[in-house]
Amino acid sequence: MELDVRRLREDELATFLKTTGTAFGDTLPDEEVAHYTKVTEIERCVCAFDRNEMVGTAAAISYEMTVPGGAVAAAGVTAVGVLPTHRRRGALTTMMRFQIDDMHDRGEPVAILWASEANIYRRYGYGLASMQAMIDIERDRAVLRRASAPVGRTRLVDIDEAARIFPEVYDRVRLSTPGMVTRSSLWWKHHVLLDVRKNRSGGPPMWRAMVEVEGRPEAYALYRVHPTWDQGSPVGYLEAVEVMATDPDAMQEVWRFLFGVDLVARIKADWLPADHPLLLMLTEPSRLRFRLQDALFLRLIDVGGALEARSYRTEDTLTFQVRDNFCPWNEGRWQLHTHPEGSAATRTSREADLVLDAEDLGSVYLGAFTFGHLLMSSRVEEATPGAVRRADAMFATERAPWCEMF
Repeated sequence: MELDVRRLREDELATFLKTTGTAFGDTLPDEEVAHYTKVTEIERCVCAFDRNEMVGTAAAISYEMTVPGGAVAAAGVTAVGVLPTHRRRGALTTMMRFQIDDMHDRGEPVAILWASEANIYRRYGYGLASMQAMIDIERDRAVLRRASAPVGRTRLVDIDEAARIFPEVYDRVRLSTPGMVTRSSLWWKHHVLLDVRKNRSGGPPMWRAMVEVEGRPEAYALYRVHPTWDQGSPVGYLEAVEVMATDPDAMQEVWRFLFGVDLVARIKADWLPADHPLLLMLTEPSRLRFRLQDALFLRLIDVGGALEARSYRTEDTLTFQVRDNFCPWNEGRWQLHTHPEGSAATRTSREADLVLDAEDLGSVYLGAFTFGHLLMSSRVEEATPGAVRRADAMFATERAPWCEMF
């Protein structure tokens, strides 16, 4: 089947958004289309046509992403879908080819996405680059170990105040957390704080709580209360949608607040860091039902540019043999020389110390996994004895990467 794959025209945006919704088995009301148009970068939307019918969509959002010791331009891939009538006919591969070539032309070293089906994106060189934690705890068992008096002041705020204050808290967390990305004011208004039917998934409205310490915002929580009653007793749950805190005291205070909301039996959250301190903050960590799930996937569009964008823990020189069928410009040997004043990743003819796929290099890039993990999973070849240990020392990070849903 021959498809016409091209950039989206501005007058086709509503069709684009509704086509994406259809691909996911959903409908998109006109009210929500209006919000999405505010944050969609038209020039970064790709669509596939079968004759005059739009049958596939893919988009990207321009971000700056925090990496260990710095930041890098990153394309956030989203709105990827193919109508059920046209799947497994090459539409997605053609759009991915168009999109990645465009990222390369723009000089973006990395691309990131959330995968509805991970195996799909492995074909295009995306590697699992972060994990997310989920909790589900009984409210009466959510007891903090440190039984100190509350710090600061916690209060509910309206959307306008949240839009003014929450971005500052978010950015303070973002700058120290690999994997987190920038958010524009439009993104806050029309996505993060937007409370429409689709965002609620048919549920209740979203509330906004802020923790202030000595008059300065230090934490916030976006949450929903799902009220359910059984014979006069509350059996519903509180859903923590997004929780940010700038330091340990603020972290304790914002969770103290969430655990103290009445008329619910449980507290749930799905988008928490893999190294979340709650495990050590509670008297009964097992009650959290803490479990991990795959989260952010990362694709190295430019191996050299991506490696040079981050910092490293030790000074050393290693040569990587990178295999990359989808981005042939990445194929070959790369020598990484790390130095406190700046690192260099250059082409080389030296023998390789480590041999791996671009996908696997993406998995260790932010620090979620180590080269030791790759070796145990038969996903890297150690051509030089001790190279895995040296690479792990170089790529070591202080904290696990994390990215809230974008």
